[in-house]
Amino acid sequence: MAFDFFDPTREFLILDGAMGTVLQQRGLPPGGQPELLNLTDPALLRSVYEEYIQAGSQVVYANTFGANGLKLARTGHSVEEIVTAAISVAKEAAAGTGVRVALDMGPLGELLEPMGTLTFERAYDLFREMVVAGEKSGADLVAIETMTDLYETKAALLAVKENTALPALVTMSFEKSGRTFTGCTVSAMARTLEGLGADAIGLNCSLGPDKLAPLLAELCRNTRLPVVAKPNAGLPDPVDGHYDMGPEAFAAALLPCVEAGVTIVGGCCGTSPDYIRCLKAALAGKVPAPRTYDDTCCVCTPVTTCRLDGVRVIGERVNPTGKKRFQQALLENDLDYILDVAIQQEDAGADILDVNVGFPGVDEVVMLPRVVKHLQSALSLPLQLDSSNPAALEAGLRVYNGKAAVNSVNGEAEVLDRILPIVKKYGAAVVGLTLDKGGIPQSAEQRVAIARRILDAALSYGIPREDVWMDCLTLTVSAQQEQAVETLKAVHAVRHELGLQTVLGVSNISFGLPNRALVTENFLTQAMYAGLTLPIINPNQKAMMDAVSAFRVLSGEDAQCQAYIARFADEPATAAAPAASGSMTLEDAIVRGLQADAAALAKTALQSEDELSLVENRLIPALDLVGERYEKGKAFLPQLLGAAQAAQAVFEVIRTSIAQKGGTPVKKGRLIIATVQGDIHDIGKNIVRTVLENYGYEVLDLGRDVPPEVIVQTAIEQDIHLVGLSALMTTTLPAMEETIRQLRALPQPPVTFVGGAVVTPEYAAQMGADYYAKDARQSVEIARKVLG
Repeated sequence: MAFDFFDPTREFLILDGAMGTVLQQRGLPPGGQPELLNLTDPALLRSVYEEYIQAGSQVVYANTFGANGLKLARTGHSVEEIVTAAISVAKEAAAGTGVRVALDMGPLGELLEPMGTLTFERAYDLFREMVVAGEKSGADLVAIETMTDLYETKAALLAVKENTALPALVTMSFEKSGRTFTGCTVSAMARTLEGLGADAIGLNCSLGPDKLAPLLAELCRNTRLPVVAKPNAGLPDPVDGHYDMGPEAFAAALLPCVEAGVTIVGGCCGTSPDYIRCLKAALAGKVPAPRTYDDTCCVCTPVTTCRLDGVRVIGERVNPTGKKRFQQALLENDLDYILDVAIQQEDAGADILDVNVGFPGVDEVVMLPRVVKHLQSALSLPLQLDSSNPAALEAGLRVYNGKAAVNSVNGEAEVLDRILPIVKKYGAAVVGLTLDKGGIPQSAEQRVAIARRILDAALSYGIPREDVWMDCLTLTVSAQQEQAVETLKAVHAVRHELGLQTVLGVSNISFGLPNRALVTENFLTQAMYAGLTLPIINPNQKAMMDAVSAFRVLSGEDAQCQAYIARFADEPATAAAPAASGSMTLEDAIVRGLQADAAALAKTALQSEDELSLVENRLIPALDLVGERYEKGKAFLPQLLGAAQAAQAVFEVIRTSIAQKGGTPVKKGRLIIATVQGDIHDIGKNIVRTVLENYGYEVLDLGRDVPPEVIVQTAIEQDIHLVGLSALMTTTLPAMEETIRQLRALPQPPVTFVGGAVVTPEYAAQMGADYYAKDARQSVEIARKVLG
């Protein structure tokens, strides 16, 4: 019997609570791998499952959270061995109860590209290995949980959907800011994961239920799927590891989440069977709350959701048609040039970027995903993938991080049957061209008829109505003057009768005419009043963007004319000539994370200034700017790491220049960083290392699970004056405290700073640390104070 999240006989679905913190309370040593207990102590795990089932859990998560190939690499055990044993133990505990068993999958423990080095394809393979073993072993569903990177989450979900018949429950972890650690928003998570075929989505870990309620309400507005809440028992006390919310308080605090529309509930870190028992009692007599879904179409990247609730500009310049330099870039694999073109459009105000790489001699199937990856390494705008090649579209959509649009299909049945299944699989929006084998119809009525046919086909494939966009096609007035009116009539009908988003490649209207810009701008304005919502234009043409800005005022979209005023407030009465393209500064390149541009600009800068000046006056201020934006929530982890990687490219240029002159390398001091003994988490530490290195510090990274004696001995041998320690688990805080104690006992003790998810400023002081660093940015400030 297949698992059904929509079982009409069940008001709520109750999941289990924590496994890791319960096992720690029952003797799992700090840093121990819980997954090995599936082989060494299955009776302990069985007892935990049985207690959760007795408390009211209807789904228990198998003890497989970290049972992936990366984390098991040094254990001597295979993924299949661990997963098989884990599912077997859980199924034994659930036998005869009707309780279902979920294969539990957590993060892999490494950052995916571009933030890290793990490729999307490798991440997919690691998850695939787990889900295949899970289904073979008898798992009833897959729970993907505690994710912070939408890209990694996508890899896990695709692995489930492409390799098993199991339903997938997917939860991510959000911070107080309303974003994940990597900057993903609730709306981006919802729109992306629902599109990819998740069966239920929600939030787990990180915060208590009282802090998650507003985020869960937002999630319920952004998805039609059942919504999950599996929060922590409040916040942990770093001294004893206990969480600050008891079972009854936890259950009471979860009720506002239920009132927001949550129907699947459980607990994460710090919870136990007592919490589930209280939660079950609190839900007695409750019924699911009514929900209102916002069906406004959205496309997104993890950090930016573009809501189509007004006119949104699609930039047209990432396209080789008529552009010799762009064609050359494609043939020479010059991805940095393509990125520069995209960035210019983002700066000019585009909301979405059309991406077309079709050109003779270019393999679209290879090039489109390559360009998509490169663009999303530095851009925050959603992309519209423009190709008629199904294999290229699938390759591009597969590696796209977020919800994209596809340009395009037409009214031919064969085309619809080739492209629409791909659109549905990856949860994209789709542009329909109102033409078929007979070409472009001459009348508006005929174009609208094709639009209806495309819409019906899309709906039949399960594509939501709001994700169907229609292009009524712009014909050149110099050849077919009467067609401008027909296009406008078709746009009006599609927008107001069918209620669809409308797309037009506006510039085609003026081809072959003098003063093309005048005709194009006027046609754009008329089209927007007819109902055009997605003009494809060159946003670098100021007059076109000005027309859009003015329309937003006159249509009421721009409330209180705020955006219009901001656009023109500082503009002189006589407009200056537009700035020349290619005026990017070294600082711009670093802030944007453009490694090749940053390196080239550094080489140019070294012709007129010395290496130290370049570091102190340009590189470090640029990094500081990104750091300040990061602290204010205006930039996120991808931008922080991108800037660090661009700075690294500049440092390589500087090192080469100094070496050629026989000078001394630029070094600002040496320090140690390490994750303390018993703790195997090191993503945060690795981020700190990357950022510190790109400020010019030499970092001795001792790795993770490092004994105090190793840290102390290295500090003595290397004459280290600053040591940074990281811990993610409350159970390893004693190891952090012991390391600090041993360091302070030295005749010339180094300065210590500490950080990590469970460390607080108060506990840092209590342990005897000199500084507390909440993030990489603060680590740099500490290094400046100590090392200069």
